[in-house]
Amino acid sequence: MATPTKPKRRPRIIVGSAKAAVGSAIYLDDRLPFGRWLRPQLRKLFPSHWSFLLGELALYSFVLLVLTGTFLTLFYKPNPDVAYESVVEISLEVRGGLLMRQLHHWSATVFVLAIVAHMCRVFFTGAFRRPRELTWMLGVLLFGLALFESFLGVSLPADQLALTGLRQAQGVLLSVPLVGTYLSAFAFDGEFPGQVIPRLFALHVLLVPGILLAVVPLHALILTWRQKHTERRATAAGEHQVTGGPFFPYFAVKNAATALFTIAAIALLATFVRVNPVWEHGAYRPGAQPPSAQPFWYAGVLDGAQRLVPAWEIPVGGFVLQVGLWIPPLILLAFFGLLLVYPFVERRYTGDRDVHHLLDRPSQAPVRTALGVAVITFFTTLWAGTWVSAAPPAMHSAPGLPPPPPAPPALLTVPPDTYALIVGGLRAAVFVLPVVAFLVTRAICRRRSA
Repeated sequence: MATPTKPKRRPRIIVGSAKAAVGSAIYLDDRLPFGRWLRPQLRKLFPSHWSFLLGELALYSFVLLVLTGTFLTLFYKPNPDVAYESVVEISLEVRGGLLMRQLHHWSATVFVLAIVAHMCRVFFTGAFRRPRELTWMLGVLLFGLALFESFLGVSLPADQLALTGLRQAQGVLLSVPLVGTYLSAFAFDGEFPGQVIPRLFALHVLLVPGILLAVVPLHALILTWRQKHTERRATAAGEHQVTGGPFFPYFAVKNAATALFTIAAIALLATFVRVNPVWEHGAYRPGAQPPSAQPFWYAGVLDGAQRLVPAWEIPVGGFVLQVGLWIPPLILLAFFGLLLVYPFVERRYTGDRDVHHLLDRPSQAPVRTALGVAVITFFTTLWAGTWVSAAPPAMHSAPGLPPPPPAPPALLTVPPDTYALIVGGLRAAVFVLPVVAFLVTRAICRRRSA
């Protein structure tokens, strides 16, 4: 007869831990009914097409953005006198500081790029229609906040490049009739640059991220989870029939893989692609030549529009109205305003008030698709205004004085006469190319849907 042996210590620990976990789960479920809520949520079906993960790319880059920004906040000094020195110290002396700055930069870039790609997917497939108008409007708000947050972040290093951009923003504020000087004094606390760095820091670290942290879960989790997801017509069984894979483990595994891929891609970019070397730009010196740099692709639209709009001035009652400076910001304001209310505009135009869960193919909505392509063409043409610069004139110093420093190199410079021809051609293209793109795209879509 065999004598029973006492279990070893390690199996007893495993069995005891399992019993404790089960007991704790039952205890919590009796008092907080997680099981009844969690069980159907884990079985909720999600789509399988890769385009539905564009929003997740933005979400995970935003998470990395918050983490790296928290690290940089520990070392950055938002004092106008030492802000530049603190950024140089983070880059060259803090262990891992330059990598964190690069990660923060590329996270912001991927964040904005993923938002644009996600919005294009939603727009061209009609996923913004009823009952998802509020989700679309929150997405437009996130897009605008992301662009504003990026502008604040680029200005915080307080180097020659950053404060030159702020100087241009101050010029736009000063051009506003009657209240321009008050707006500038409120933003900069007196003469430029004043106390603008601490104010930008408060906006960049507290106000705008706080709004983002409130809007992102509402847009990406709460509304999306409560509503039935949209489906592609090629794989859908019906307008009101749900297809896809369950959240756990199918969609959870895909999300985890997407998160790892996003973080790995951003880490590779941050490791091998250097951006914004502030120690080469130097601290801000009034009147000094700004370093040659190409604006970010999402900021280049505004910069290109400022180059293409003529310097129109209208004298009125002893005042000179700088109309040329107002047009680019007004274009962006009109664009975001129209984007915000577009679901209601299309509903009014088409008379379609039905609930939609199936996505359109772009060819099934010729006018909408053509309008989207025309808008993309319009902003790409504006952005093209930043690709070429006029060669600066030769500088000569007076006898007995040291020669002036050479002008910073640009990406693509042409003679002034050639630059004037290019600007004139782009001014005409701004009005011609979007119309051509609209007509050609609409004709192609109608032919494909016939």
